[in-house]
Amino acid sequence: MTSPSRPLLVWDGECSFCRRWIERWRGLTGDRVEYATYQDVAARFPEIPREKFAEAVRLIEPDGRVSDGAEAVFRTLSFARGRGWLIALYRRMPLFAPISEWIYRNVARRRPFFDRATSVIWGRISFRPASGSRPRSSCACSA
Repeated sequence: MTSPSRPLLVWDGECSFCRRWIERWRGLTGDRVEYATYQDVAARFPEIPREKFAEAVRLIEPDGRVSDGAEAVFRTLSFARGRGWLIALYRRMPLFAPISEWIYRNVARRRPFFDRATSVIWGRISFRPASGSRPRSSCACSA
């Protein structure tokens, strides 16, 4: 595996639900985390099956550590100021990790529904904290 020079969060580029949240997290983590779609970088990581990339986000760290799902989200957010408490809960609080992973899997299986729910709750605006770009498309994912 070719390790990235900084943490790399790999996500499904065909999913607008994913895109919304990646924009939000990118705004929170700044340049401390790199973001790329699995469609663009899967070939760099042949040891991770392509279908695994399609199932859940993967955080690939410079030391070679790979995490996925809720753990990857919380580890990614730990690079944002004031967000390290999430990974601390994940690691130390009984039941927090399995419940988080269960929630993540259920949301991931229903991304089109949660994309619509996100639009209803927050509107069709981008989640990017600094500037307001519009989402590029509705969710085209099949998961």
